[in-house]
Amino acid sequence: MNTRNRKNYTLRDLEKKHGPLSLGRFISAWRLAEELSQKEFANQLGISAANLCDIEKGRKGVSIGKAVEIAEAIDYPATILVQLSLQDQLRASGLSYSVEVKKDVA
Repeated sequence: MNTRNRKNYTLRDLEKKHGPLSLGRFISAWRLAEELSQKEFANQLGISAANLCDIEKGRKGVSIGKAVEIAEAIDYPATILVQLSLQDQLRASGLSYSVEVKKDVA
């Protein structure tokens, strides 16, 4: 994995640069930025390369729980990946809603 310093962008920042993101597009962009093959990144995430390919291409969705696992694996804010997962689910259902996710502070 590439060890250069990363900047954590907000979802708004990312979408300004790349347009509306799906979770699959985010994961693909992350993997390419880290200069990882699908097989290497899939191993890091604990999934198969075929599953990763399906996620990146939008053929397969990601559960909210898996989005949190992926965020933890790449050391990225889970709220962003959960938001993208929910947004993907809404789009797939044909619903024109947007969501904003905030972590509860107990």
